[in-house]
Amino acid sequence: MAQNHAPAGHEKIETSNFLMIVLVLLTVAVGGLVEIVPLFFQRSTTQPVEGLKPYTALQLAGRDIYIREGCYNCHSQMIRPFRAETLRYGPYSRAGEFVYDRPFQWGSKRTGPDLQRVGGKYSDEWHRIHMTNPRDLVPESNMPAYPWLEKSKVDPGDMAPKLKVLRTLGAPYSDEEIAKSGEAVNGKTELDALVAYLQVLGTSVK
Repeated sequence: MAQNHAPAGHEKIETSNFLMIVLVLLTVAVGGLVEIVPLFFQRSTTQPVEGLKPYTALQLAGRDIYIREGCYNCHSQMIRPFRAETLRYGPYSRAGEFVYDRPFQWGSKRTGPDLQRVGGKYSDEWHRIHMTNPRDLVPESNMPAYPWLEKSKVDPGDMAPKLKVLRTLGAPYSDEEIAKSGEAVNGKTELDALVAYLQVLGTSVK
């Protein structure tokens, strides 16, 4: 006479959607913690590289515009460490270059060129033309134009609160830098700010 047996270990997991989901999430969480937590205690990932300085007020404003306009959707700032790419773009990115970035811009998406080492590669005027109408410089480019950046002004009142918040997160801004941050961007356009940000990318590592 046939007898019914309670399902054993793996059978119980395979026949229960809820249990399978819980165990998968638990496995992913443990694996993520094992990989991520040690990074918080490694000097190479928590200390700035030699020569790294926090963004100036104008560069910080440009970074916010870079994020606002979604530039990171097509341009990652993390060079994948393949020989062909390091030859083309320069040294791969290091965590110590980004200790003052909030939030980080690392990613692997790249429709356009990687921008992590773009600082100093082109002139300010090149960047201005490229942002106003990319096809004037790269006819085959599918990047949208951003002509309004040349007309929009950076708001000086936004800067001091931003620098104060970043100082609480570890960026070494002085009281004087915070006090003068509004003055530093007064009269500057959003295009000025974005160009200033692009021109500093990757310059802390030679």
